[in-house]
Amino acid sequence: MVPLLFFLSCIMATVEEGEEYPGGDTTNTFLGGNNAFILPAENILVENEMHFYSGNSFFNQPWVEHPASTESRDGLGPLYNARSCAACHFKDGRAKPPDVGEKFLGLVLQIGVEEGEDYLPLDGYGSQLQDFSVQGVPVEGVPTVQYEESTHVFNDGSPYTLIKPYYDIEQTNYGTIPEEVVISPRIAPAMIGLGLLEAIDTKDIEYYADPQDHDGDGISGQIRWVTLPESTQPTEAMIGRFGWKASKASVAHQVGAAYLHDMGITNPLFPLNNCDIEQSECLDAPQEETIEIRQELFDKVVLYSSLLAVPMRREWTDKEVLHGKRLFHNIGCDSCHIPNFTTSCNTALPEVACQNIWPYTDLLLHDMGEGLADQESHSHTLRREWRTPPLWGIGFIEIVNGHTRFLHDGRARSLEEAILWHGGEGNVSKQQYIDLDEQDRSRIVAFLESL
Repeated sequence: MVPLLFFLSCIMATVEEGEEYPGGDTTNTFLGGNNAFILPAENILVENEMHFYSGNSFFNQPWVEHPASTESRDGLGPLYNARSCAACHFKDGRAKPPDVGEKFLGLVLQIGVEEGEDYLPLDGYGSQLQDFSVQGVPVEGVPTVQYEESTHVFNDGSPYTLIKPYYDIEQTNYGTIPEEVVISPRIAPAMIGLGLLEAIDTKDIEYYADPQDHDGDGISGQIRWVTLPESTQPTEAMIGRFGWKASKASVAHQVGAAYLHDMGITNPLFPLNNCDIEQSECLDAPQEETIEIRQELFDKVVLYSSLLAVPMRREWTDKEVLHGKRLFHNIGCDSCHIPNFTTSCNTALPEVACQNIWPYTDLLLHDMGEGLADQESHSHTLRREWRTPPLWGIGFIEIVNGHTRFLHDGRARSLEEAILWHGGEGNVSKQQYIDLDEQDRSRIVAFLESL
């Protein structure tokens, strides 16, 4: 007798109109392989194409210390995590976490102390640990990681293992780090489709928000409202769409924060350096008297980051992929990974307007359980909350970046392990995945790899 779930999966798994073009008209239909993430939106306007490639240059080229003959690229640090955007987002893709004993590159540690409902910057260090510095300025400290492996069993008796990272900070130079410090690791994600995510209408994101779980489905996604830096106007709250905790409201906001905190580059949104008030060597280091990346160049990097194309899907009509797609829906993964949106027709960039897109995210925060909670955090409301990451292009990560490490800190060594780490609001779907047989589990993975 054919199981009911299998029967429904087969008869209901269909190709939906436009899903092979996850970025709508912006979709990259030309280039696959290890360069799948580097092309501009396919419908890019002629007047934006030159600015895109200029932004690409500034995204990829390393910055140097001030003063230097390369005036448009000097101002690195004094404290930083990387010399260029591409150092972490190699080929506009996803970073890999460090192995034990390796230098951190592409994974940063955000740090702070809890006070009520807030994380406050750590005295002497700020809100992110910088482990590189210019000459004459001590680094803040050296981050380290250890992994603990655990063994589990699927419902069919097949074993699997998971690894959990534990972070520490050694060789600190700006005071003792308290035991209660909150450590929140953040891996550099792929850069594709950001402008499309910004173009999703606010009302469409609000439609899926259900912080009190009024419909009783166990999913209580909530919007994170954030304000732009004080140097910008207006300063009213906006929906956080970017970052692992949805802490950035726009591509420009994300780019500006990355320039300051990851590279120590002051910019139009963040005009003050990243030195803590107690870091005298950092404060005394030679620096530009004005912002280090001027508005014109900053805008080009924002445009570049906004118009990187999502690659066209592969094998979207394959029967096993379609079966996996239906199982993905049957076990409830689409409760948070919302497949489809139509972007607003009122956008600053015409390329991303009125597009039928398939990002597989709701851009909301969800409680993902204790296993994924911030290290050492106990009471903060965001400690277990993570923004639903888009899934488009996820099957290209191994091809583009040569690894299969997923989740906010890269602990998952495969897409299957990423599923198995789901807790909290994702626990029911995870348990249903565990209950599937090996063939059906493989079908879900095949579907994800097709995205």
